[in-house]
Amino acid sequence: MSNAAFWKGVLPAITTPFNADGSVDHAFLAKHALQLVEAGCTAIVPLGSLGEAATLSFEEKIAIIRTLVKAVDGRVPVVPGIASLSTDEAVKLAQAAKAAGAGGLMVLPVYVYTSDWHEAGAYARAVLGATDLPCILYNNPVAYRTDILPAQIAQLAGEFPNLQAVKESSGEIRRFAAIKELLGDRLVLLVGMDDAIVEGLAMGAQGWIAGLVNAYPVESVKLFELAREGGYAAAAELYHWFLPLLRLDTVPKFVQLIKLVQAKVGMGSETVRAPRLVIEGAEREAVLKVIDHAMATKPSL
Repeated sequence: MSNAAFWKGVLPAITTPFNADGSVDHAFLAKHALQLVEAGCTAIVPLGSLGEAATLSFEEKIAIIRTLVKAVDGRVPVVPGIASLSTDEAVKLAQAAKAAGAGGLMVLPVYVYTSDWHEAGAYARAVLGATDLPCILYNNPVAYRTDILPAQIAQLAGEFPNLQAVKESSGEIRRFAAIKELLGDRLVLLVGMDDAIVEGLAMGAQGWIAGLVNAYPVESVKLFELAREGGYAAAAELYHWFLPLLRLDTVPKFVQLIKLVQAKVGMGSETVRAPRLVIEGAEREAVLKVIDHAMATKPSL
């Protein structure tokens, strides 16, 4: 599959559902993935920040990949996030993900340790070189405190033919133009922040690694298609309805918030794994107002 075809469309950063006892709910995970594929999503991206990957064991991660590969049955690729506290474990995880049937990998910065490009680049090279799977490089300096600059992305693209896309979540809209200036169409640009999707598509992005899609898959796919075909003017009505929800994707408690939206619309449970806790009190009331308003005013597509 060519890189352009592989990464176009809405790629859900799927949440990890948990049972009441804290174990992974594999039955719901499989069902949820199919709901997303049926709505028109083009890949499933587990084990990212939204998937609470930092709280999952190595074995749990591989079991999740296996469940998803079996559930989607070749209809779309499963593209797990690869992140770890150590380079060695990240390499092993990438190789185990391939063995479990992953169709691609999303390469995150190393957890916890923030460093310079000399070290961050060495880590990225080790993971990109661990398999021949097509890869997305994930740049999210807000969350991971490591910023991979356009010139550094270009360096990696020159060294690794399997690096096919970049998920840009710096919040800096000028980055897309800078990457395009250096690389042309060599990498597919992916929007990584829900509340920047229309802007990102206007700057040449072709894919969206999305969060609120977990609760509103049909609306997410429609928003993407409207913005891709007709820009802001075509997408404005749906975007304005969706934006208060999409903004829940870019705050520290985004996992709890997106899972709460899922629970409210009947697309999952809000159970999270500690240290995260279900949101309570005034914070909960404020978010429920946003969710209830969105549910009451949802446009017919």
